[in-house]
Amino acid sequence: MLAPSYQKLKDILSKSIDPKRILTNPLQTLAYGTDASFYRLIPQIVILAHNEAEVVEIIKQAKILDIALTFRAAGTSLSGQAITDSVLVVATHGWKNFELLDNNQKVKLEPGIVGSRANILLAPHGLKIGPDPASIGAAMIGGIVANNASGMCCGTAQNSYQTIADIRIVLYDGTLLDTADANSVADFKKNHAALIQEIENLRDTIKNDEALYHKIKNKFKIKNTTGYSINALVDFQDPIEIIKHLIVGSEGTLAFISNVTFQTVIDEKYKSCSLLIFNSIQDACNATILLKSSPVVAVELLDRDSIRSVENDPEAPGYFKTLPESACALLVECRDNDLDNMLIKQLKIRLEIESIPTYSEYEFTSNPKQYYFNWKARKGLLPTVGGMRKTGTSVIIEDVAFPLSHLAEACLALKDLFKKYEYHDAYLFGHALEGNLHLVFSQDFSNQIEIDRYEKLMSELAILVVDRFDGSLKAEHGTGRNMAPFVEKEWGTTAYEIMKRIKNIFDPNNKINPNVIINPDPKAHLRNLKPMPESHAIVDKCMECGFCEPHCVSEGLTLSPRQRIVIAREISRLEETNDDPQRLADIRKDVTYQLDETCATDGLCALACPVYIDTGKFVKEWRANELNSSDKKRAAYIGSHMAGTTTLLRIGLKLVSFSHSLFGTKIMTTLSNGIHFISFEKVPKWIPELPKGADKINTNQQP
Repeated sequence: MLAPSYQKLKDILSKSIDPKRILTNPLQTLAYGTDASFYRLIPQIVILAHNEAEVVEIIKQAKILDIALTFRAAGTSLSGQAITDSVLVVATHGWKNFELLDNNQKVKLEPGIVGSRANILLAPHGLKIGPDPASIGAAMIGGIVANNASGMCCGTAQNSYQTIADIRIVLYDGTLLDTADANSVADFKKNHAALIQEIENLRDTIKNDEALYHKIKNKFKIKNTTGYSINALVDFQDPIEIIKHLIVGSEGTLAFISNVTFQTVIDEKYKSCSLLIFNSIQDACNATILLKSSPVVAVELLDRDSIRSVENDPEAPGYFKTLPESACALLVECRDNDLDNMLIKQLKIRLEIESIPTYSEYEFTSNPKQYYFNWKARKGLLPTVGGMRKTGTSVIIEDVAFPLSHLAEACLALKDLFKKYEYHDAYLFGHALEGNLHLVFSQDFSNQIEIDRYEKLMSELAILVVDRFDGSLKAEHGTGRNMAPFVEKEWGTTAYEIMKRIKNIFDPNNKINPNVIINPDPKAHLRNLKPMPESHAIVDKCMECGFCEPHCVSEGLTLSPRQRIVIAREISRLEETNDDPQRLADIRKDVTYQLDETCATDGLCALACPVYIDTGKFVKEWRANELNSSDKKRAAYIGSHMAGTTTLLRIGLKLVSFSHSLFGTKIMTTLSNGIHFISFEKVPKWIPELPKGADKINTNQQP
């Protein structure tokens, strides 16, 4: 039962938005409300918005009713920034338009376009978008911009912040601002003079505070997505440019992004990479410092545990299993549009690091099989490591950055920290060239002792990163709920107060994705933790990353593979605890159609899943387990009498076809609808495309 204000919102919006896209039943709100993070909030309402006019209306009506909104697209977010217990507005289907501009120098993209799809559209022109997160095959443009995604090859030079050309946004009151439209900008400046003045005041405040000004400049020399992109107040004078860049990395807390225009970047024709194995992390990090001035586009660090997580892959080289415990790998990439130039770059890279010994000889490769495996191993590390965790635990990924000169020391300090708190499955990998490390480990949130252990780890991690190494607590995955309690710790009170002012300028009622980035609760990262109950051996290793979703034929009709697993887990949890029989009954009421009947069971999801989970296979087993005894007997009888069954079906189809020719389409449709109705929908409706029964195959005929 919805609260009165939510029911009123639903009733009002149903007049302009198809009610079928305004979801309130427990199964759908849970399925759509789940993202890739280890947090869970269940929305009151999920609205599948299909265009900007709908979003404007949603925002205006929610403002009148004082209801909080959260916007999201793919939900690959790792820090809890795409969940809510209020109203979730999903911008995926209906948001796929794109346009090439200025002789292909720019591309305008709507938020529901998957990052890899954008690159496919640009590939014929030898171009791509700048950001290249490991999740680019599932992450959508809206989230890529809202989280200031960077990645493996773009560094800080080609991330979302640096390559944004223009943006179109909807503010908390329904106001539109399109920075590419001079009339829109002029109207905005005229009608929102107070907001413009506030932005200019913040800009001037920072520039008049020499210590703060230099702190901001220094902290953004390395990757940093902790808090808001306040470097915009240092980098730009024009308030519209400042607004444009503040939206990047704002995690949906300042406005809704209707479209974004990126500067395109060159996608070099020739690419090669090499996996360099070093004797220690120190050697690998020292090599990285030297590589910073060499012609590389990526340097990815994989510690020994990370290598171990992929050594059983069928395509992995055998020597992976023989490496010493101290070993550390660097995946180095170089590119060029000229093959000879690329070979010269390879030579320069060798010369740059020749003073540091490697564990073994190395070669650069452009061989598609080896090249693909090297990058597959790196891009799939997060979910692969997640798939190795103990059933019932969550996979945690922390995302920090250090000045490159401190990277080796920081790596060792992090390993000591994990050892101190007995996280024996912790892995280090990341974008070494940017001093950016991802820390992946499994966490049990089912009891208070484990939660307390996690709290101690996080507190000490903040001290290590900020106080000891002056690093970034979030480098590229966004602040979210997970790091919100530590934003002031990293930035200090003065900068944090500026961030609070930014939030208030754009969202004075604190109703646009509240409690993300700015959250006064010092224990926010310990609340609303997602349960991960044991459900079925086929899917228990799923970390709900969402990589499967773009490949699922039923996604958008009913549920995606990720969502099916979410629902199966919740049913298992409710059956085990028996703490909410009504909720279990409500979910079970819709599960047959949503989870079972609309799954194609084609296994396409397994092709995209880094841990090869075939949700279709799981659904087949679910289907078999859900059959009652009479259904199983009937199925068994049909299975053992296939000849007779197919004969009856052929005769039936021929009779239906004869009836169609006798009565005609109009009468046949009327009769079919009537039989469908009086049979309580047990007999399916007839359609003109129904085929005629085939002739029996003569099995004695010679080929």
